[in-house]
Parts: sequence; structure tokens; C-alpha cells
Amino acid sequence: MAPLNVGLMGYGFSTKSFHLPFILPNPDLRVYAFLQRAPAPSNASEVEKGKHCTVDFPDAKHYQTSDEFFADPNIDLVIVCTHHDTHAEFAERVLSAGKHVVVEKPFTVSTVEADRVIAAAKNSGKILTVFQNRRYDSDFITLHHLVSNSPFGKITECEIHYDVDFPSWISGWTSPSYSPGQGMLFGLGSHTIDQALVLFGPPKSVTAFYRSLRGVESETDDTFTIILQYGGEQKNLLVTIKTSVVSSMQYPLKFFIRGYEGSFVKFGDDKQESQIAKGMTTASEGFGIEDEATYGLLTTKERFCDTQDFDQVSGKWVGEFPSLKGDYEGFYNDLVNAIRGESEVIVKPEVSRDGIRIIELARESADLGRTMPFE
Repeated sequence: MAPLNVGLMGYGFSTKSFHLPFILPNPDLRVYAFLQRAPAPSNASEVEKGKHCTVDFPDAKHYQTSDEFFADPNIDLVIVCTHHDTHAEFAERVLSAGKHVVVEKPFTVSTVEADRVIAAAKNSGKILTVFQNRRYDSDFITLHHLVSNSPFGKITECEIHYDVDFPSWISGWTSPSYSPGQGMLFGLGSHTIDQALVLFGPPKSVTAFYRSLRGVESETDDTFTIILQYGGEQKNLLVTIKTSVVSSMQYPLKFFIRGYEGSFVKFGDDKQESQIAKGMTTASEGFGIEDEATYGLLTTKERFCDTQDFDQVSGKWVGEFPSLKGDYEGFYNDLVNAIRGESEVIVKPEVSRDGIRIIELARESADLGRTMPFE
């Protein structure tokens, strides 16, 4: 079967760091076209690699306008890597052009937009999905495996953290105002909220707080805490989602989960992003593998794995649980299978839509100082 022709919208950091390294190894995908506004350089040999798509991919099509890009009948799949506030518009246009689409996170900047794009996908009959790549992080794959195999018993509490100690990319966040799509809730929160939804489903209510700790008085959050409360059989479950730009730690806290039968504490981040930045590829030895220093600590009343030893003091089984391999390439493997009709879409847009709704309710909760029911 011929590979699917992939068109990528944008040629910035996301395209080059999170998509191309995981599309290129897939024999069922072909990098066919780019939408990059900048004209092709007259002398490619004088241009640094990574600056223009025509330099790095001379055999691919290069379009400078979206109209020309969408009109190409040979593009099968489009990856939308543009500004947050353009995601919905471009996704709808992709679907109207009869092409499958992957939308970078955040899916959209409002649930109104999300609902509209989902409706467009249903009308088109094409695949719509969202690049929730943090589902394929080593640490989350490990946590999901543990939750699925129930060493914790009935879970009562889960904390999901994504902290970054004053990253350079927030230096330009100087505006005192806010508009939807801006800030850490839409940035890193779209990942961690999605992880909570994968593990536990939609909550009953949302309570949140946000702050600006970067030295600028601003309504645009760089630090937040969200508390999700659940109902029904999960009425005693509390999920806390946190991001802070103040995080002076050797290994940032990632997950803390506990239940009646056990707990798991995990520090450290997935390494795939940093490995790509160092020039590694998915074929490199050790790609996607965490250092043993950041394996999580699993404590249970009954022995769950052979890395646990019985602790005489606590009377519990305690040991490091080896992190499973991270696999961003798996996102595109799963997508190809869905497009070929061999499996369902893994990242369903309806779940990403619920994530956007939680962000909206989190902002509203913080502004009003009260708990908001999830609708």
C-alpha cells in the first residue's frame, strides 16, 4: 500500500522537534509538502539547516499560501502546527478539503471552536485527532500501566505535575492582559489535563487557582493548580493538576498516586524531547529510555513486581518500578492504523474538547473564587 502524503503547516520548533522526527521513520508516511510563508532562499547552500523547509526537504512541495496548500489533491494528511488561535480555522479547512488532520495541542482555544471542528470531521468522514503526545511519555505510559493493573486498590488521590523552572520561552510573556489560548493552562495544562482524563474520565467539578510568578503582573497564567472532584463510584477520588515556573529541584515531581492498597511516587521527565535536541533519532540506542535515577517508587501491601522487597519497618513491599519506554513514534503508528481502518483513533477529539472545557472552567473558578460543575 502506498504511503500517505503528509502536509505540514508551519516550520517552527513543534514541526521540527515533535513531528518530523517521528513521521520520517514511518514507512507508511511520506513528507510531501510544507506550508511556510517565507519564500525559498535563492541559494540554499548559504542557508543554515533548520531555517527553511526547502533547504531541509528539497524534494517536498513548498507552498506560501494556505489556499494553494489546501488545493493540492495529493495531500492525504495535514499536521496543523500554527498559532493556537488558528488551530480551529485551519482544521476545519483541512477537513473541508477532504483530508485527515492532526491538530497540535491545544486542540482549540474554546469549546465552541472544538465542537465546530468535531462536527466538521463527522460531516467529512475524515480522521480528526489531536497531538496529545504526552500520552506517549515514558512516565505516563508507566503510570497508565500501573493504574490498569491495579496495584493501588481503589484510588483515592492522584497528583499530576508538569513544572518548568523559568523556561526561556516565557521571557516574551510581558503583556498584563489575557486572551484564550495564552498561558500555561493552554500550554502545559493541555497535556496534564488530558492525562487525567485518560486515567479517570471527566470530573464532577473543577476548582482552580492561577498565578503569575515570572515577575510580571499579568492575567496570563504561568503557574496553576486544578483540583478535579469526581462522582459516582469515584466520589472519593481527588485529582490535582499542577504547573509552576518556580521549581528548583534536581528532578521535578511528576506523579503521586495512592489508594487503599498502594502508592507510587515519580520524579523526573520523559527524555524524548531532550534526546531529539541532542541529535538522537528513534533508532538511536537508548532513545525513549529513562535513567534509573528517575524510576518511580512503588509501595504496596501485596508484592506487585520482583523489584520490590519487603520493608520490615512499614510492613509493605517497596521498590523502584522500571519506567517503560517512551514512544512518540507510536502516535503516528496508531494514526496510520486508524486511517487504514485497522483500529480506532487513540486520541479522540472529544476528550481533547473536554480538556479545553476544564481549562475554561479553571479560569472561571479562579476568577470567581468558587468550584464550578463540569458540564
